[in-house]
Amino acid sequence: MTIPPTTSPVQGPAIHLRGLEKSYKELRVLRGVDFEVARGSIFALLGSNGAGKTTVVKILSTLLKADRGTARVNGFDVATQAAGVRESISLTGQFAAVDEILSGRENLVLVARLRHLKDPGAIADDLLRRFSLTEAGGRRVATYSGGMRRRLDIAMSLVGNPAVIFLDEPTAGLDPQARIEVWQAVRQLAEGGTTVLLTTQYLEEAEQLADRIAILHQGRIIVDGTLAELKQLLPPAKVEYVEKQPSLEDVFFAVVGEGGDTDAGSQARETTSNQQ
Repeated sequence: MTIPPTTSPVQGPAIHLRGLEKSYKELRVLRGVDFEVARGSIFALLGSNGAGKTTVVKILSTLLKADRGTARVNGFDVATQAAGVRESISLTGQFAAVDEILSGRENLVLVARLRHLKDPGAIADDLLRRFSLTEAGGRRVATYSGGMRRRLDIAMSLVGNPAVIFLDEPTAGLDPQARIEVWQAVRQLAEGGTTVLLTTQYLEEAEQLADRIAILHQGRIIVDGTLAELKQLLPPAKVEYVEKQPSLEDVFFAVVGEGGDTDAGSQARETTSNQQ
């Protein structure tokens, strides 16, 4: 699967936040969030439930207005240039937004038509190929596995070739195999030049995918850096001696031998016999 490069004349970071604040009545969700996302990179926003990850994504995608602070996406201010932001982005929420009655191909064609793009059928076929869904393209989405639905959901987000894509909890509820399939799709996006901001609770997901990782806690970014930089915040690893106890597999091969009878096997059987 190869994603063609995303071209954008805008210079500077793809996403830029400074002093972002948001409250719901008395509840302060964001208390001054700052970070930048480089173009063509994968940026992971880590945090527990209620940390404010989805609120950040909603503000960046113009679905919600911040109380204070500034945010720019692909060079456009989210408050004063919302139309430019919307033309530059695509958002994939926590649940796959696909029509289960339609086939995978029909879902893609529908989105392409809604975006008023030429030759929606060719666009759909290309995306099915990129995400290894060609064989399943004619089947109803109701028959898809969780990983296939999520890949189709991401493919639908790429209709129109957006410069920035937001993935909010992209693998929530997926089994390990489906999660790996989605990870492969996300890596291909960045390799093609698309900027990816993903929110996740899975530490392994951020470790596997992200060029940079930020941890959002109690409404603030408490750390922001590469995985190597974050690991340097902890003391060096200690080497400790751990005595390895024999497993049942070790006992089995000691008794029967891997290629027939062995001295170890004979000795083990003799010891057992004497004990009886």
